[in-house]
Amino acid sequence: MDQKSLGFDPHTPNVARLYDYYLGGKDHFPADREAAERVLRVAPETRAAARANRAFLGRAVRHLAEAGIRQFLDIGTGLPAQDSVDQVAAKVAPDSRVVYVDLDPVVLVHARALLCGRPGTVVVQGDLRKPRDIIDHPEVLGAIDFSQPVGVLLVAVMHFVAEADRPREILATLREAMAPGSYLVLSHGVLAPSGPRRAAGRRATEVYERSNAPLTLRERGRILELFDGFALEDPGLVWLPEWHPEPADTVDFVAAPDSSLTLCGVARKL
Repeated sequence: MDQKSLGFDPHTPNVARLYDYYLGGKDHFPADREAAERVLRVAPETRAAARANRAFLGRAVRHLAEAGIRQFLDIGTGLPAQDSVDQVAAKVAPDSRVVYVDLDPVVLVHARALLCGRPGTVVVQGDLRKPRDIIDHPEVLGAIDFSQPVGVLLVAVMHFVAEADRPREILATLREAMAPGSYLVLSHGVLAPSGPRRAAGRRATEVYERSNAPLTLRERGRILELFDGFALEDPGLVWLPEWHPEPADTVDFVAAPDSSLTLCGVARKL
């Protein structure tokens, strides 16, 4: 999330467009496709992992809605895709309110065109590295009542936050704003402790160094620290296909859940 992310640049690989490419979407350019294919050459599981991450988001949102959450703050939403947060939540609770937040102007243009007309849905520009600005944003406050439980979604976004940007402090700021009974939904790319997968992660990271948002993979212990102050719900911090799996969402990972490359969890603020 450097200065290149503040303007439209079809020649610099864009992480939202790369993710769209992995998911089989159409909103990408040659630079994005070239970068994505370089990642897929060293980590061919990435395409299936992106699908697994999207499926986890849907399952987690449905879980929160069934638990009584009626307001959702989705930070780093990415390009709109099928079964978006508001659509999933509305199937359980039609009165749900969803605020989508992203810094990327590419995302904002698409999101405002496709999502803003839906009841209870707001799209806001915001930088996760400045969480207080998001919490205090007038449009966010117009839709989210922080005195009541809220679901904060950080799905496949914290690994674009560098250590220099103090990720644990970002989570602490968000946590302090959340009422008891709120939930955190988080997924994060993993740096394997050793072996070929660690080497592949390093090489994929090199590709993202040339994108609009460098990638910071973290080991399991560092990801777990992001849940400080929250109580992880069953089954804890697990690989994407292991979080309340459904058959359609686990077909790619029957033998090796860790090939989803991403850990995830849902946690409650007590």
